[in-house]
Amino acid sequence: MTMTDTLTSDVIGRRVEVNGEHATVRFSGVVPPVAGHWLGVEWDNPERGKHDGSHEGTVYFKCRHPTGGSFIRPNKVNFGVDLLTAIKNRYVLEGELEEEEEEEIVTIGNKPVETVGFDSVVKQQSQLSKLQEVSLRNCAVNGAGDRGAIAAACPISARSCHMFLCWSPFSILWMLDYSTIADIRSIDLSKNLLSSWDEVVAIADQLRRLEVLNLSENKLTFPSGSPPPSGTFSALNELVLNRTGITWAQVLRCASGWPVLEKLYLESNDIVISERPVDVLQTVKVLDLSSNQLIDENQLLLIAHLPRLEQLILSDIGISSIHFPDAGIGCKTSTFPSLQYLVLNDNQISHWSVISELDKLPSLHALSCARNPLTERGRDAQTTRQHIIARVGQLRTLNKCAVEPEERRGAELDYRKAFGAEWKAAGGHQDPDRDRPSADFLAAHPRYQLLCRKYGAPEDGELKTQQPFRLKNQLLTLKIKCPNELDQEVVEKPLPESMTIQKVKGFLSRLLKVPVAKLLLSYESPKVSCPAEHAVSGSPACRAVERHLCPRARSGTTRLCLGGGHGAGWVTSVLITPCLF
Repeated sequence: MTMTDTLTSDVIGRRVEVNGEHATVRFSGVVPPVAGHWLGVEWDNPERGKHDGSHEGTVYFKCRHPTGGSFIRPNKVNFGVDLLTAIKNRYVLEGELEEEEEEEIVTIGNKPVETVGFDSVVKQQSQLSKLQEVSLRNCAVNGAGDRGAIAAACPISARSCHMFLCWSPFSILWMLDYSTIADIRSIDLSKNLLSSWDEVVAIADQLRRLEVLNLSENKLTFPSGSPPPSGTFSALNELVLNRTGITWAQVLRCASGWPVLEKLYLESNDIVISERPVDVLQTVKVLDLSSNQLIDENQLLLIAHLPRLEQLILSDIGISSIHFPDAGIGCKTSTFPSLQYLVLNDNQISHWSVISELDKLPSLHALSCARNPLTERGRDAQTTRQHIIARVGQLRTLNKCAVEPEERRGAELDYRKAFGAEWKAAGGHQDPDRDRPSADFLAAHPRYQLLCRKYGAPEDGELKTQQPFRLKNQLLTLKIKCPNELDQEVVEKPLPESMTIQKVKGFLSRLLKVPVAKLLLSYESPKVSCPAEHAVSGSPACRAVERHLCPRARSGTTRLCLGGGHGAGWVTSVLITPCLF
């Protein structure tokens, strides 16, 4: 398009590029007293401009930012290129058609015809024939070009190689065949000069096999009414509309044309979810609403019944609470029935009640909640992770790290112990007939009773108040008895809780004056027992004892502590039974 053509058409609202910066044309005309034609533009980056669209007291156009506007000469502005030109510029070797090639005379009918450049065309077609994924990010694409241009360039099946002939009395020019463009399955048109949804439709209407479309960072205008039904996006599976300025109402109006869409990305659009999707978005499995700061928990309930939604990304929306009013303590919500992965990174979550509420989601298996006040403010990262795991019973992945069964067991035991004193003060009791914790405690710890049924109620020794970090407060009382010598009294020895099982065996070897290899150890507890005849060092039974002594420790580095480590700090006694064989 020439500059004359541009200025005689309607340029208001067109997207343009100037020295790498993008803007929207808001004015075209004369700006007295300076002679000549000017374009008034509103910059995407307001720091690039100089004014708000006014000059010497006259308002020529309006900007959202007081320094978002500029006046620019038309010859400084790039209005962009159509899709076909951009593909050729990006994927075809420009110099090939200029190379000298041998002329060939062929006969068509009874006329001799001179051919030029056939070899170049074949090479370029071989390049285009491989195109199914096209990236034209920041390539100044402004639309499909003339109506039907893509279809006119693609009249023949992409599986065959054909050529177009431009007749002249003396020679024939072999034209580039763009038939393969119709086979494009994925196209990235982000950060281009597309200005309206109609331009997108004009492109997609000629790419009927299109499955993935990225339109991010195009400032688009959308139709005010629902578009008529068509097969334009009949194969579209993934649509990226980040930073396009689309509203929720516009999403719902356009969504009727996305019959098989599964992935929809709407990041940074200042979206407010204003209404429930009805008969649209029913196939969506992934929905990204990140960085839309106006979304709150009540709005989320409007999308809570999307039947196939499996992944919901809510990073950086400023949310601080989530509540599912249809589900009581220990029950599952009927909302978000298929949701498996929830992302809540970079929000304002500061209360554990939000995490406990997520346990009501019936299908939730993966959660990301990094960089929230709850996880950042002076808290030990490992303890926080353990508490999240304990509060959401079905999690298999937390912050992209797998939750192994052993880690879950340790987390739930630690959680049960950490809040044991609070549980008992609220009416909890080891005797099931007298166990009546208050409603407030159950609301704050919905899974606590389940954990008590799973592992048993916490013992009194586990409920001692945490002591300051001193050596005497980090000791366990080791009670030692030998079942082979019935007359021997139980020996008590204080040992550091960080002591490994192997060091305990060495200590007992010296105390009893027997080789380490001759010792079998078993741990006795009202909840866990490991008979001496099965507790051979290195056996599965012995490893089970070691895991109980410290559920989070790995085999070979097990420490002598009951649930110990983070948040423990209480002193108890451990009964170790060494036997000779």
